[in-house]
Amino acid sequence: MTLLHLILVALIQGITEFLPVSSSGHLILLPNLTGLEDQGQAIDVAVHVGTLFAVMLYFRSDTTRIARGVPKLMTGRLDDPDSWLVLCLVIATIPVVIVGFILNRTGLDDAMRSTAVIGWTMIVFGLVLYWADRTGSSERSGDGWTLRHAFIMGLWQVLALIPGTSRSGITITGARRLGYGREEAARLAMLMSIPTILTSGVLLTGEVIATADAAAARDGAIAAAFAFLAALAALWGMMTLLKRVSFTPYVIYRVILGTILLAIAYI
Repeated sequence: MTLLHLILVALIQGITEFLPVSSSGHLILLPNLTGLEDQGQAIDVAVHVGTLFAVMLYFRSDTTRIARGVPKLMTGRLDDPDSWLVLCLVIATIPVVIVGFILNRTGLDDAMRSTAVIGWTMIVFGLVLYWADRTGSSERSGDGWTLRHAFIMGLWQVLALIPGTSRSGITITGARRLGYGREEAARLAMLMSIPTILTSGVLLTGEVIATADAAAARDGAIAAAFAFLAALAALWGMMTLLKRVSFTPYVIYRVILGTILLAIAYI
């Protein structure tokens, strides 16, 4: 891959991973609309690693809590807030791991990677986000996350396996419907990305290692670095804007892009 192609993939992944606009949808569209070659699994893993480090750094206090909570949970200390956070994250991740594994083994995940599918999901789930953001209350705090709410948000997250849905967007939608404020909904969605990205990375790493070489390692390092910087900037921008605006700008973007994609797919 050329340096420009690597940077382009990394920036798209980094900017869109945590914004409610679907990173997978944008990455699928890149080769579909430009004619560039698909970046491949090695680069996919690399850019996800970059975004993972970005979210862990931005939410470093929560990341520290997760690190403290893992050994506590393993020893059965469920009365500790740190271990409770880890347990909620585990519960929220189980549905997407099970369904994602099934889709991968049956080949259905590849069957959904089309411009038309992404166009429809961009519009439909963008409007669902708008509805949830406008009608949802803000009475709950992320510190009061329950296992029931974690599981419900995990079920919402399963929908993100459809390209164009947006993992962050659909989990934010679920959180807003449950009564979490905009910033808290975004924070929980971002924390849910940590085990999800880790799990998907582990599943792909074995396949990548078997075909890796020095050039692939170099390309992966470059892509990871740019994805990290782009994701960190996007996270900061979104969390700052949420103090003053709603998710409506992202919804408008989704509807416009979705309409353009449907026109490309059907005309």
